[in-house]
Amino acid sequence: MSNYLTNNEASARATGSRSRRKLWLASGVAGLTGVVSLAAVGVAGSAGAVGVSGLKWNTTQQVTKDGDQGRGDEGRGDEGPDRGDKDDHDGKDRERGKEVPCDTDRLIQAIVFANSRDGGVLDLAKGCTYNLTRNQDGNGLPVITQDITLRGEHTTITRDATADYFRILNVGPGGHLSLKGLTIKGGQTIEALQPVSPAAVWGAYSDSQAIAAQVKAGTPLAQALAARKANPKAGLKAAPKAARKAAVKAAPSAKAKPGKATTLVEEPGVNDGAGILVQPGGTANLFDTSVVLNQSGGNGGGLANFGTTSLRHTEVAHNTAFFFGGGIFNAGLLQVDESTITDNTAIVGGGGISNGAAEIFTEDVDGGTVLIEKSKITDNETLGFGGGVLDIGGNTTVRYTELLSNTAVLAGGGLAVADAQVNVDNSTVAKNSTAGVGGGVAVAFDSAVTIEKSHLKENTAGFFGGGLFNADSVTTVRESEVVANRALGPIGVGGGIFNIFGEVNLSRTKVVNNFATLAPGGVFTFEGVVNVDDKSAIVANRPTNCLAIPGDTIPNCFG
Repeated sequence: MSNYLTNNEASARATGSRSRRKLWLASGVAGLTGVVSLAAVGVAGSAGAVGVSGLKWNTTQQVTKDGDQGRGDEGRGDEGPDRGDKDDHDGKDRERGKEVPCDTDRLIQAIVFANSRDGGVLDLAKGCTYNLTRNQDGNGLPVITQDITLRGEHTTITRDATADYFRILNVGPGGHLSLKGLTIKGGQTIEALQPVSPAAVWGAYSDSQAIAAQVKAGTPLAQALAARKANPKAGLKAAPKAARKAAVKAAPSAKAKPGKATTLVEEPGVNDGAGILVQPGGTANLFDTSVVLNQSGGNGGGLANFGTTSLRHTEVAHNTAFFFGGGIFNAGLLQVDESTITDNTAIVGGGGISNGAAEIFTEDVDGGTVLIEKSKITDNETLGFGGGVLDIGGNTTVRYTELLSNTAVLAGGGLAVADAQVNVDNSTVAKNSTAGVGGGVAVAFDSAVTIEKSHLKENTAGFFGGGLFNADSVTTVRESEVVANRALGPIGVGGGIFNIFGEVNLSRTKVVNNFATLAPGGVFTFEGVVNVDDKSAIVANRPTNCLAIPGDTIPNCFG
């Protein structure tokens, strides 16, 4: 055990005069870890600044000492970071770091010293679990304000299950954090429970649920779509923000300042990023690292990035977010390379990754720029839209990646796009599902999507568009296949592609062996355009291949 006091000079530089906002917890809320049940979880959150000033680690903590206890004073950091010898890492030279014993207080102290001495490389104890039992301003470790590397080998940094709620790591403006060989586990940020309707949030971008409800009630599909034509985009995102706010059935945030909009892109929510938060101006690089079993009361169960973050050979799994981004939330620059995003849960949208957030309590958050390459996004889920990946107002590129077996209740089992630009290249979107629209991909509200040299196959929708749902947007499918998708519900239409008031361009593409309960099984369009070149094929779909309403034909498609 150790007692020590440190000054807050390094942390103060990160925030200037930013006001402090403490995280107060509702009494009687039990500690939760891991992935929560979709059926049982409540949703919570509010907007507010994430502060990084005032760090004073001055309480006593019982530490975990399950390895490497014989290092004496080597890990105290009293002499500052050791920048001497180098050894080999991944084919490159690296600095030999300051060794940190398996002692949580020593880890905290080492980070404090690195922050005050222009950064450093910290080698954490092999096989150790650094068990965090206390926090400062909602952070389990000191906010990273310098260039700091944490290296481990089968090493875990976790929040104690009995501790108050707090995130594990916070990278402040100007901070640069590198992680290697670590597991970041058990961070938790929760406030008072407030109800949010995912359907109302999705309704700001698409009225697919309203149309489906009319058809289920007995209104012919053509009649329901005609009513939509008479009042285009009514209630959608083009409406004034005040009207959209009224559509979301949730109480206003207690932390929102009257008369002043909170911009989350500039100032993350107090609950964002339960495992890791990267603030604007901060940078994080994760290599050979696991971010698991974290739970956010806001956005970003495992990681919330408002700065610049890269993941390589990294796993993000079993995390939960009450709003957007069960695994990862992004409003900055994000690169995911040769990594796995699996079994994460978000209540409103983006079970695996959410690039941006729709308006709930505050202004919406436009997504940033995301590049996903050579990765797997599997078995993620949401009650809302974008089971695997969601982009709202951002730009996402997916290359050589698999989106498999993800689930969304409302739309976009594999991928959902709203008011955004997305490119899918040499990738597979397969075996995803939704009870609503767009089993594989759902595109809505003035988006532009290109799918090239890719496979949309064996996806399932309950209503419209087993493979692809496109509304009020332009989607181009080039040198790809839309195969064996299904629209299975009692009003299922467009097993392969469902297009409404949008444009779908098919070039050298196969739409084959798709199925729908009602005709057509292949491609359906209403008051939209479907362009099909003579090198594409729409065949062997059931019960028919194509249907255009009113009365138009889809080129190069027979029946």
